[in-house]
Amino acid sequence: MRSKLLTVAIAAGLGVTSFSALAATPKSQQPARVTVDAATLQQLQAQLAALQAKVSELESKQEAQADAQIETAKAVNDVQVAATKPTEDLSKKLDALNKLVDNTHVGGTMFFDVSNMSHSEKIGTNPSNHKDGHGATNGTGFDVKRFYLTVDHKFDDVWSANLTTDFNYQSTLSQTSLFVKKAYVQGKFDPLFTVRFGAADMPWIPFVEKWYGYRYVENTITDRSFEGGRSGSTATAGGVGAFGNSSDWGVHALGATTGDNSINYQVSVVNGRGYRNLSRSKSVDAEARFGYSPIEQMVIALGGYSGKRGNDVEDGVPTRTASRGDAMVAWRDKTWGAGAEYFHSENWDDILKYQGTGPAPLSVKDKADGYSVWADWHFYDQFAVFARYDHVSYKYTTLTDVERELKDKYYNAGISYDVLKNLKLALVYKHNQLDGPFATPYHYKTNEVGFWGMLSF
Repeated sequence: MRSKLLTVAIAAGLGVTSFSALAATPKSQQPARVTVDAATLQQLQAQLAALQAKVSELESKQEAQADAQIETAKAVNDVQVAATKPTEDLSKKLDALNKLVDNTHVGGTMFFDVSNMSHSEKIGTNPSNHKDGHGATNGTGFDVKRFYLTVDHKFDDVWSANLTTDFNYQSTLSQTSLFVKKAYVQGKFDPLFTVRFGAADMPWIPFVEKWYGYRYVENTITDRSFEGGRSGSTATAGGVGAFGNSSDWGVHALGATTGDNSINYQVSVVNGRGYRNLSRSKSVDAEARFGYSPIEQMVIALGGYSGKRGNDVEDGVPTRTASRGDAMVAWRDKTWGAGAEYFHSENWDDILKYQGTGPAPLSVKDKADGYSVWADWHFYDQFAVFARYDHVSYKYTTLTDVERELKDKYYNAGISYDVLKNLKLALVYKHNQLDGPFATPYHYKTNEVGFWGMLSF
């Protein structure tokens, strides 16, 4: 189209030129007759055709260049879109990974010690002998009493989950074990109302541990197994076992306020056998705690436990109800810490009722009273001195309705040093003495000295 217009324009230009030349001729002169022979006309036509061809060629090149520019722009755009998509995908994946990392905490806590233990036993009027037994092994060894590995993930402002494993190794006993101590889903709906489903901290023991502050040196009184312990109605004398679980499987409701004049509470409905034994029974156990802090540095707490401890099974032996009552008063600030804990339990070990068949049990019912007092003083920078004293009176009744008593006395003292914020070391001396029933007196003594430590990250 453009070539035709250009050709017409050239032709018109030639015509105009000829007309102008004719018009410029004076009127007095007779215009000469213009004749064009065939050769000249053919030459003009050839020139016009060549010019038209060049114009067409130029127009084709322009159109091709425009098309190429359009295709190039489209290709560049496609490349940019294609290049942007992986970047966006990668950005989304990085954002998701950052969110996962930011909302997930991985940590651990290790209790370890290297110590020398001396254990002796005396029965009746016989001389005292050094021997292994009742939870004590003579000699020197390095122990990793506990190693907790924790993964905690926060889904949003309400829901989160926690997994904590419990690793234990004792060189003197050549014992290694691994358990799931905590595995729960948590919904925190309000500071005064949080619910945990699964294996989680029980109301009493972990609460006391926080105020005591030296769990890495020794368990609290209701969590400490004295000289090997005893459990069940067929157990024999020889020690006193722990009187509670630090974690158990069930449903846990808890909450707290902060500052002066604050409260805290927890109620747990659990299986009753502790975190190491996930089993069913016909009934569930309950433990609860309520605490009040008139000032932030002080707490007054009461607690209790009631249940069958997982022994109430279908077609099983009739059971009694195990119970425990707790009380604690404690103080802790940057310099001083002090506290006192008391507990009373009934039928903690003798839950199964003897039916008159099979081996006769040592005991048909039991009860215990115990108290613990402790104090510590941070006298210089990272240094502190501490001490603790426990006393337990454990009484059990035989089939002949004779009540016998075990008495356990325990104390420790030491000096601690905070090497780092997350590493504590303590030089400690421990003494434990258990005196058996008057009818068949026996005496167990254990002395231990060494270094205890806690590493957390």
